[in-house]
Amino acid sequence: MARISIKNPSKTTFDVVMENNFDLLANELANIECENKKIMVITDSAVNALYFDDIRKIFESSNNNVFVYNINDIKSLNDINQIYDVLTSEGFTRVDFIAALGGKHVLSLAMYIAATFNNGLKLINIPTSLLAMAETGIKCHTSVTFEGMNNKMGAFYSPSLTYINISCINSLDEIHYYSGFAEIMKCAIIKSASVYEWLIEKLYEISDKEADIVADMIEQTINIEKIYLDKDPYRNTTAKILNLGYTACDALYQYKNAAMSYGECLALGIISAAHISYKRNMLSLDEYLEIRDMFVPFNLPITVEDIELDSLINLMKQTSLNDNGTYDFILLKKIGKAVIDSSVTEEEITEALKEIRFTEEDMME
Repeated sequence: MARISIKNPSKTTFDVVMENNFDLLANELANIECENKKIMVITDSAVNALYFDDIRKIFESSNNNVFVYNINDIKSLNDINQIYDVLTSEGFTRVDFIAALGGKHVLSLAMYIAATFNNGLKLINIPTSLLAMAETGIKCHTSVTFEGMNNKMGAFYSPSLTYINISCINSLDEIHYYSGFAEIMKCAIIKSASVYEWLIEKLYEISDKEADIVADMIEQTINIEKIYLDKDPYRNTTAKILNLGYTACDALYQYKNAAMSYGECLALGIISAAHISYKRNMLSLDEYLEIRDMFVPFNLPITVEDIELDSLINLMKQTSLNDNGTYDFILLKKIGKAVIDSSVTEEEITEALKEIRFTEEDMME
């Protein structure tokens, strides 16, 4: 279907290959010299049941020795230690591979393992969720949260290959499918009004998971990410724009203890940023309402119940506050035009969170 080359922080490239099956994976393994190696597949139980047997057969067809580790609790350091123990006991070296088979959190954890064990193992990403597929262009940086260390553990590291099997989306339930759509819509909002309009136009095809349309929207999303990351691979300057909505999203996801999907939290984070933009007269009321309401047909929330504002803001400070006491907030001038702003105040954030908070008083209106 498609092949996209992504520049990583070390200025080399890796390929993102999109197909509608796993038929070409063996060929891609040969291209990255993944033959006669040890491979640790990191996945979770649900994904394991769906795809691991097929992946194992493909890996073993290249005379690889395949191991598997199922993640039980992505927030536990115990998983990292246990994986390290297996890698050590089985004699993994820098010529061997970690293969990440799963969604966003599995890929982040696998990347962290690959980056930190024995000065670095080679990495293959096989995303199975729409969110992980949409984020694959920016998956040269992993930031993980374990045992109270909020986004403090991470590394810049790139895979040797990302292989996207579009048909994996057919196994996703509605919540997790549309969770990934929030990431796709985010990229359109920050950079391309034409992609945004295309997404709205293709609403029914996207909802029906039509493979060609889904492949097109993932490809357009990755190409938007490339625009920023080719210039700023370490996300120190202009590529921060890709963080639209993350300030509220990351805190809300932690506050809800994963009871909401990451994409649901991202939609609310984008609405918060758009509200601040509206209050600053950067967006008109109609533009703000359009950005807010466009999540509705894609089954993403525009309000959230049961949040305590002070607690949520405290989490924002832990996850996103700079050392100088400011936030790198991403604001919007219009659909397709985002800017980085470090002057957003706590009062503005509070008002934006009130906008997305649904209360009993709202029910009575």
